[in-house]
Amino acid sequence: MLNNLILILSFTLATFIIAIIIYPLYIKLLKKRKAGKTIRNDTATGEKAEIFAKLHWHKAGTPTMGWGLFLLMMLVMIGISRISQKMWWTNYHLWNRQETYIILFWFFSMWLIWLIDDILNIRNVGKVKWLNMRAKMLGLILFSWWISYRFYWVLWIDYINLAPAFGIIHLWRWFPILTFIATIFIVNAVNITDWLDWLAGWLNIFVLLTFAVALFISHRYLATTVLWICISTLVAFMFFNINPAKVFMWDSWAFCLWWLIAATTYLLNMSIWILIPMIIVFLIFIIDLCTSWLQMFWKKVFHHKLFPIAPFHHYLEYKWIKEYTIVMYMWLIQTILAVTAIIIIFRQFL
Repeated sequence: MLNNLILILSFTLATFIIAIIIYPLYIKLLKKRKAGKTIRNDTATGEKAEIFAKLHWHKAGTPTMGWGLFLLMMLVMIGISRISQKMWWTNYHLWNRQETYIILFWFFSMWLIWLIDDILNIRNVGKVKWLNMRAKMLGLILFSWWISYRFYWVLWIDYINLAPAFGIIHLWRWFPILTFIATIFIVNAVNITDWLDWLAGWLNIFVLLTFAVALFISHRYLATTVLWICISTLVAFMFFNINPAKVFMWDSWAFCLWWLIAATTYLLNMSIWILIPMIIVFLIFIIDLCTSWLQMFWKKVFHHKLFPIAPFHHYLEYKWIKEYTIVMYMWLIQTILAVTAIIIIFRQFL
């Protein structure tokens, strides 16, 4: 275990150092390419996003596509792990079929769709300035189905681990349906909880930490290393995302990262009780997603808004609560939620 811990710490430190050096150069490149954010004028359902545009007009032009360094750092670290294996410094490399293949596959494949989304925003194409909801949902459905297919028909996983309370509950053919719905829920929830500097980054760090702890104590060290590479890159990114932000992640990072988290959740479900800790650490994301969906439902059914603006963190902003105050409160809440989830995970092994 000590050797594995040293390996994880080495990759974590190396990732952070390389990322913190490269990010300023990467931001300059984005500026040179005029890869700046375009503030949307319309909501996902077609109405004018007047309140949103008024609250965020000052962020227009800020370089986006900060997610590109995540992909680069992951590729670099996989390459380094491969070289270290060839040099007999380590026994394994990070692209491992038994442990990391399934989560890295979705991490790298998802960005293709959302790269198009980012380019449309940068080039100011279309009314909503990104892929429309129908196109996004098609991508979500296809990739969510693929995750469910892999776990059920390839790995033959058909159960939810609810030990120690209820033990293993087999769902048979309902399992791929459940994971399909859960994947769409997870990815949408994280994508919605954004647009405030440092908010999504900090919340995601604690979710990743929770899952990294769960992977480590379940002896999945290579998968733990992959998550720590993401954490290190995200911490480096946040140095340049402090209000006023010098760079934004935009949608692609959310979808890449959270498809990875969805796959990690199902991977952990194979060995430990992860459902309740996951719900706890996702609570802020769940609240934001529910308020956003309620808003859309209300407009479709009753033809008027339930809230002046959704999701919930934008509603707080609308109520003249300062951006940094909202972020600070949510940091504190997320820290408490993550610690609670980690304690529950540890109790399974006592």
